[in-house]
Amino acid sequence: MKTLRRCFMRKWMISLAVLLSLVILLTACGSKPAAVAGRERVKVERIVDGDTLEVTMKGKKEKVRLIGVDTPETKKPNTPVMFYGKEASAYTKKRLEKETVELEFDVDKKDQYDRLLVYVWIGEELFNRTLVQEGYSRIATYPPNVKYVDAFKKDQETARNKKKGLWKDYDKAFDTKK
Repeated sequence: MKTLRRCFMRKWMISLAVLLSLVILLTACGSKPAAVAGRERVKVERIVDGDTLEVTMKGKKEKVRLIGVDTPETKKPNTPVMFYGKEASAYTKKRLEKETVELEFDVDKKDQYDRLLVYVWIGEELFNRTLVQEGYSRIATYPPNVKYVDAFKKDQETARNKKKGLWKDYDKAFDTKK
C-alpha cells in the first residue's frame, strides 16, 4: 500500500510540475515584458520633426518633445528648413514611427506648449542620446530637466570632433551667422 501511495504521489508531483511549467511558458510567450519601472510604454503614431512626435498614451493622443536635444528645424512657421533638418526628421521617423517605445519623464512633465517632455527608450537605447551621438541633434538644456546632460555633453563633443551630421556645417544648421 505504501508503495502504491508513493507511486501515486510521485506521478502527481511530476504532473503538477509539468502543468506549472506549461502555464509559465504560455504566459511568458503571450505577453510583452512590462515597462521598466519609471517608464511609460506608448505607441508612436507620427513624427512631427526630429525632436517632436505624437504618441498614444493611455488611449489618448499626446504631443511629445524630446528632452535635452534640439534638431535643426523643418516645420517651424516662417523658418526655412535648416541644414540637416530633413535628415534628422527622416532618422527619427525611420527609428520610431509606428513603434512601441518607453517614455521616461524628468522633473517637469510638460512644456509651455502642453507637450510631454520625455526621454525615449527603445529597449536599452536612450534615443535622445543617439540623436546627439550621431550628429542629428545638438544638446538643449532646460533645467530642471537635466538628468542625462553630462552624458549628452560628452556625446556632443565626440560628434563635433568627428564632424558627424549637423557638425559638418553647424552655422548653416542653426543659422548662427546673422
